[in-house]
Amino acid sequence: MASAPQTMPDGRPAIGLIGLGAFGQLAAQHLAPHADLTGHDPHASMPDGVRAGTLAEAAAQPVVILAVPVQALGEAAAAIAAHIRPGALVIDVASVKLEPMRILREILPAGTRILGTHPLFGPQSAAQGVAGQSIVLCPEPGVDPDCAATFLRERLALDVHLSDADTHDRTMASVQALTHLVSKVITDLDLPPAPYTTRSFELLAEAARLVSQDSDALFRAIERHNPHAADLRRRFFEAARALDKRLAE
Repeated sequence: MASAPQTMPDGRPAIGLIGLGAFGQLAAQHLAPHADLTGHDPHASMPDGVRAGTLAEAAAQPVVILAVPVQALGEAAAAIAAHIRPGALVIDVASVKLEPMRILREILPAGTRILGTHPLFGPQSAAQGVAGQSIVLCPEPGVDPDCAATFLRERLALDVHLSDADTHDRTMASVQALTHLVSKVITDLDLPPAPYTTRSFELLAEAARLVSQDSDALFRAIERHNPHAADLRRRFFEAARALDKRLAE
């Protein structure tokens, strides 16, 4: 069973936040009122409420959040491995879970507690706040997620779901990889504004708008690093070709 994370004298957890890109900035904004944050990102300025620290200082906190793309996770894990304190809780926020958790286990020291998370929101969908948004926690076997789940529910008002990594990735193949694929196609069509629409069109347009500002790196991670996405993508295009053939007949 995992122990509760170390807290500061005021009862706030001490967290190292590595990576202050779009999602890291969002995380910092909502964590800062509830935690003592030490941030590190040589390519970004520190937002309010985050103390700038070296990589070693951020990685030495009892809780470490790696808010980096899955493509950079191996490099980030290797960089912090020597600075992780025994029994630290290391959290990733990637959109897939099997590969990131395998990478972290291979690279981080034995005894490091690994908690895979997937916030099912981003800067666009959480523009009005994170309360009520969903997050999935995928603890490594032997890691108790209750402390983190309680913090997320009570401090951030998030809707917390528990899962294993494989179930998460199977679910996200349809929930996320397929919807992002369809939305990306709609965006790439560059349709002109319509003077009048249907409700179904508005829903498709809204889905496309929500992912339109996602980076190409995020889109590739969702599609290429989820081991269950390729088969669903193949089935989708087969169904589209079959439908096109049927319409041609």
